[in-house]
Amino acid sequence: MRIEHRMTDRLIQFSLRNRALVLMAAVLLLALGTHTALRMQVDVFPDLTAPTVAVMTEAHGMAPLEVESQVTLPLESAVNGAPGVRRVRSSTSVGVSVIWAEFDWGTDPYRARQIIGEKIQTVVAGLPSEVEAPMLMPETSIMGEVMFLALTSDRQTPTQMHTWADTVLRRRLLAVPGIARVTPTGGGEKQFQVVLSPARMSAHAVSMNDVVGALRDSNENISAGFINERGSEYLVTGVGRFRSLADLGETVVTLRNGAPVRIADLGEVRVGESPRRGEACANGKPAVLLGLSKQPGANTLTLTRELDRALDELEKKMPAGMALNRHVFRQATFIEVAISNVKEALLEGIVLVIAVVALFLANLRASFITVLAIPLSLVAAVLALQALGQTVNTMTLGGMAIAIGALVDDAVIDVENVFRRLRENALLPEDQRRPSLDVVLSASVEIRRSIVFATLIIALVFTPVFLLSGVEGRLLKPLGEAYLVALLASLVVAVTVTPALCSLLLPGSRAVLRGTEPRLVHVLKERYGRMLRPVLNHPWRVTVPAIGLLLLALSSTPFMGRSFLPEFNEGSLTLTASTLPGTALPESARLAHLVDEALLMYPEVVNVGRRTGRAELDEHSLGVEASEIEVSLRMKDRTKDEFLSALRQDLAGIPGLTINIGQPISHRIDHMLSGTRSSVAVKLFGPDLYKLRTLGEQARRLMSAVPGVVDLSLEPQVDVPVLRLRFDRQALARHGLHVRQLDSALQAAIQGLRVSSILEAQNAFDLVVRLADPPLPASGPIPPPWSTETLGELLIDTPAGAKVPLASLAQVIKDTGPNTISREQVERKIVVSANVAERDVTSVVKDIQKVVNPLVEAEPGHRVDYGGQFESAAQASRVLLLLGIAVVLGIAFLLHLAFGSGRDAALVMLNLPLALIGGVAGVFVGGGVLSVASLIGFITVFGIATRNGIMLVSHIRHLQEQEGITDLREAVHRGAMERLAPILMTALAAGLALIPLALSGGKPGNEIQTPMAIVILFGLLTSMLLNMIVVPALYLRFGRRVNAR
Repeated sequence: MRIEHRMTDRLIQFSLRNRALVLMAAVLLLALGTHTALRMQVDVFPDLTAPTVAVMTEAHGMAPLEVESQVTLPLESAVNGAPGVRRVRSSTSVGVSVIWAEFDWGTDPYRARQIIGEKIQTVVAGLPSEVEAPMLMPETSIMGEVMFLALTSDRQTPTQMHTWADTVLRRRLLAVPGIARVTPTGGGEKQFQVVLSPARMSAHAVSMNDVVGALRDSNENISAGFINERGSEYLVTGVGRFRSLADLGETVVTLRNGAPVRIADLGEVRVGESPRRGEACANGKPAVLLGLSKQPGANTLTLTRELDRALDELEKKMPAGMALNRHVFRQATFIEVAISNVKEALLEGIVLVIAVVALFLANLRASFITVLAIPLSLVAAVLALQALGQTVNTMTLGGMAIAIGALVDDAVIDVENVFRRLRENALLPEDQRRPSLDVVLSASVEIRRSIVFATLIIALVFTPVFLLSGVEGRLLKPLGEAYLVALLASLVVAVTVTPALCSLLLPGSRAVLRGTEPRLVHVLKERYGRMLRPVLNHPWRVTVPAIGLLLLALSSTPFMGRSFLPEFNEGSLTLTASTLPGTALPESARLAHLVDEALLMYPEVVNVGRRTGRAELDEHSLGVEASEIEVSLRMKDRTKDEFLSALRQDLAGIPGLTINIGQPISHRIDHMLSGTRSSVAVKLFGPDLYKLRTLGEQARRLMSAVPGVVDLSLEPQVDVPVLRLRFDRQALARHGLHVRQLDSALQAAIQGLRVSSILEAQNAFDLVVRLADPPLPASGPIPPPWSTETLGELLIDTPAGAKVPLASLAQVIKDTGPNTISREQVERKIVVSANVAERDVTSVVKDIQKVVNPLVEAEPGHRVDYGGQFESAAQASRVLLLLGIAVVLGIAFLLHLAFGSGRDAALVMLNLPLALIGGVAGVFVGGGVLSVASLIGFITVFGIATRNGIMLVSHIRHLQEQEGITDLREAVHRGAMERLAPILMTALAAGLALIPLALSGGKPGNEIQTPMAIVILFGLLTSMLLNMIVVPALYLRFGRRVNAR
């Protein structure tokens, strides 16, 4: 420590000898930091994206059980063996399999994609031939969609809207740097259709295979090579691709009696739309809704500006009658509001700090020197954050806002001590006065031990933040980095810039030459002196009540709630509305439209965008029974809780729907934590789907009685109607047929058989063959001409040229089958999800465990797992508790190192329980819920409170060692009186700077910082007050007398 002291002393001496150089460096730092701050990326939160690779496999029309056994299981088995994979989840629905492989935090996402890609290639060859190749979905940010666009029209058809959105709008937006995915939902997907009449095909004795072969063979260009003539080379090509509906109609299928049979003779050629699996609405009107997802690390604000520029260009070329709504949801709006709120709290905190400093020092020059530490420390933090790859976000700004008061502490201590020593020097006879430079040097060296050790201890207490893992670590580390770098920068400023400016500005100050204290300090010392004398005479009169308050605080901690993170206020909602699986898309959309209408009745609702079902290539494999609704809000007279309570009550009146209410980013964080978009996920595992459903329903009923549970829903795993064809092998053999030969006829009869594609300009559209009898609908999808009762009448072509009904080849059976199958870690699961209102998450989960655990334990072969915020909160709390104990031991070690006395170290550490009293009170004032943010607040206040104790005890020791005061009572009394002003100043500056954050908890962007600020504010108040009363009293009773050197 002596080496450290010598280094600090030399730094102070260097700064005083080279004042011009130090001040020039400070100006350059300000300029560079300001320039960097203006150019840094801005976002709402640090990048919270867990390294996850999504693999989607389309298996058109296959039942979930078949997809699970033939697609999901082989892919899962391959992916589970990949290095670094920590969890594998999957969802298998009708015709689609989606697998999410989650990697360890810190894994390079591109390396993760390479690993999964290689693993998948090992099983692709073994997948069924009718299954499309598995696709790795684009890497997207956890922040989800940065924008939703709604395309509406009063002239164009839904097919025309979808086509323009898919071929023009989507392609242009994907070209914007930073966009990962554009997913259009709604409208009709355009396709060219050859609708064959079974009666005409029979009349011309034409089979389905004849038509399919003719279409495929007639729709291709020919390359015949080159012809060299007269020194030139001619490329010989034949343009044979279909260019129009007329070309299609003129295609020859076969010859009958010497006459050609054309496609037009067998049915109708038209432009239609594919069967819909999804619909969309904007503000209650049909629309095409486009979700724009950004790449991880992309700057949302910059990206939004680029998107707006691209959309401005597109709107100029938009067909007449189309309208584009950009404000269904814009994440940039939330970011701008959140950043503005934190900046406002930051500036208000700076103003309060300046006011405190000005009141106590009552001198413009001294105040200027002290306050200068704020911008210098902040720009140093900005430069460090830039070097660490961080962005300007609510966490980094929050760290600076919390540090604002502490940034001036070191400068306050230095300036106050220099100011006091210069006054004392000015009161001496002229022949005994020392040079002002010597006074500044000795005054700065005098307090350097307290400020260095205090800053090191605050740095030590913040180390647990950097050891947090998972989403809480990603969220809070940038806050810790900003706080810590700013604090360390303030220490450097206090031993360089502050002494240099003190030597230049203070010696000639009138306040110094007058030799009197500021009036406020004089009044405070007078009143404090009257209170201190009886306290020193009777120490137990203040010690016993302090112990009582500490015991009260400790005994009240079991009554605190627990949560992971405070609830965000994003200014928007995400609703999930589900009806019974097996419900057709039109009926599901009709029910969801009732939700649209209910939402639009509220004056707080600005925009509503709804997606029912799923879009092509969308990894969120929602069934047609589910809808996801994005709602933009602008709060009016009532609070958000009152609004949500009224909304839940109204939506509960819509029959047949289960509705979950959340927020966009919060929902996605929940999904990342547990795989479910709710704050609590009760996951039941077992081999049998039907037993799992029974257990899930029993668990749901039990959970419904738990207070605080809202938006309770059981994952909709139910049996849906299935029409099974049980083939008669003997009948197939008699007619010389294979099962695959029936496939094309069934596809053509029900959903359409894709045979080729048609190029229109640069866009490719499917060419599909359908079976249907006239008349056909003028627009929209063609309804299948067969029902469940008449499907057996479908005629099947045989190799001999005959046509036989399907009923003679297969038995048509009405059956049921699962609509979806969820898996995690190679086990089947069902999830009961819920949100929490009016209670904390942890206590609700404990009550849920009491009723669900006995239920599952009674079923052998089944188990339960609890996921979501509760899981992360428990893990983070354990880490912080263990590291907190280690930090307290570290503080004790540093203090013993500083003072060389275990007794003095213990007296300084009295500030920890004194701060705990106020911190506990702050938790209850803030709502009574202890979150990870509150725990970080406790850690922070312990460090700041220790600084006060160090300042007091180190000065008492200084008076004994350096100034020869042998009477311990006099040393304690004088030390307390002389340290009153700096301790009050630093504590009030640190505390009052947090008031804007503490009072703005309901504003977007301040949700995490507010609980921290409240705990620190109340902890500082009790620590400051009791430190100036209890510590002097106990030091007089137990302190060690130190001999003068």
